[in-house]
Amino acid sequence: MRFTLVDRIIELEPGKRIVAVKAVSLAEEYLGDHFPTFPVLPGVLMLEALVESAAWLVRQHEDFAHSLVLLKEAKNVTYRSFVKPGHLLRVEASCRQLAPDGSEFTGTGRCDDTEVVKARFALRHLRLADRDPRMAETDARLVAAARERWALIAGSAVREAGLRA
Repeated sequence: MRFTLVDRIIELEPGKRIVAVKAVSLAEEYLGDHFPTFPVLPGVLMLEALVESAAWLVRQHEDFAHSLVLLKEAKNVTYRSFVKPGHLLRVEASCRQLAPDGSEFTGTGRCDDTEVVKARFALRHLRLADRDPRMAETDARLVAAARERWALIAGSAVREAGLRA
């Protein structure tokens, strides 16, 4: 199963900072198991929302040059509260370093005025065809799919800034 956590990108300073939101719904299947009588967004998915947001900043900044933007390392991850169905998780990632093959970020997630997650993390940017030229078609499909998702989740603030998909 593949799913996307980020529902909407609401702010973007290219190469510097991104703000996105994730609406938590009781309809999300994993909440039935985490936990049956007290459903909450798992902490690892809070971190994943930060990572996904930062990956969008990288993709947009590099004009979707890499087919994959993956978590390389997470440090100092702290969880301070629960995110329950009905909550809107607002995540903000600030870029500390952005290079062609990797990047470093600090990020926070908030529900209303409450900080619920905070982390430092690094991402790895890559193209499958760099290791195996036969994977070029797969790279192209992944980039096309990312551009399609970007067109769906890039909020009006991002579009108004004139940033392209």
